Amino acid sequence: MMNDPSAAGPGATAVAHPNIALVKYWGKRDETLALPVTGSLSVTLDVLPTTTRVTLIPGATRDVVVLNGEPVGAGRVGGFLDLVRALAGRGERALVESDNQVPTGAGLASSAAGFAALAAAATAAYGLDLGGRELSRLARRGSGSACRSVFGGFVQWHAGSGGGHAGDLSSYAESVPVGALDPALVVAVTDTGAKAVPSRDAMRRTVATSPLYEAWARTCEKDLARMRDALVHGDITAVGAITEGNALCMHAVMLAARPAVRYLSGASLAILDAVAALRADGVPAYATVDAGPNVVVLCSRGDAARVAAVLRAAWPVRSIHVAGPGPGVTVEGGAGR
Repeated sequence: MMNDPSAAGPGATAVAHPNIALVKYWGKRDETLALPVTGSLSVTLDVLPTTTRVTLIPGATRDVVVLNGEPVGAGRVGGFLDLVRALAGRGERALVESDNQVPTGAGLASSAAGFAALAAAATAAYGLDLGGRELSRLARRGSGSACRSVFGGFVQWHAGSGGGHAGDLSSYAESVPVGALDPALVVAVTDTGAKAVPSRDAMRRTVATSPLYEAWARTCEKDLARMRDALVHGDITAVGAITEGNALCMHAVMLAARPAVRYLSGASLAILDAVAALRADGVPAYATVDAGPNVVVLCSRGDAARVAAVLRAAWPVRSIHVAGPGPGVTVEGGAGR
């Protein structure tokens, strides 16, 4: 049991933001080390942050996790803390308190922000001071896409090569250069409920059974190269076209799994139609959908208000958030960063 909280030891608090993949990550070549089949590229948002505090509890016999004020099982969080304790050469259990503004398990990168914040807060609390690349490699072990939320703005996660220690060292995230681009991302939340098929299970099924998966992996590598070039040139039309094409390709691959994995809902399709209509009216707007029904629309900042209004009219959405590129993870207390 946990001792009296008054006996709590050192702690640290971290804030991380969700990221939206423009070139998607879908499928692992190594489950234990969370090594992806392909590289991916995302943008970290400036809305819906996760704030996580890790406090060491001397003498405690188990980790305690509180999410949005409610106690939950330690589960993946406890396993991740074991990785941090091994790196630090320490054994204290911890109290983890996390406030997550993103709906959990709804396909809006809640685990990315959550494990990026946990990685930063836990390493600081246990006295580690990791560089950005090392922190991203650690965050990847909690949730693959969390490695990208360690950094702000546009971020590439390198797939790396091989397995074992070499694969671990070569699979990390880093910021990528961007030209004169002033984008907005309009997040249309249509469903805040947890998905019927969790992402990890859906990935395994897709990799194992979809006859389109190998073609998907080859397409991602091409999309990554094209996306890097479009970002450097500040070409929002090219960025958007690659983004939407990559997302729809991922969902096609999932639909071809046996049995199919279907995250797109009637709301998703209505919003996709609305985005296509915006483009027909001359507004460069492009949609992306992660592993869930909620849709994010990439556009120029000057068009964001119009895009948001069109999305509200297309379907009775639960909420609309207009975001821009956001910051990387920040830490207070502990080893700091």
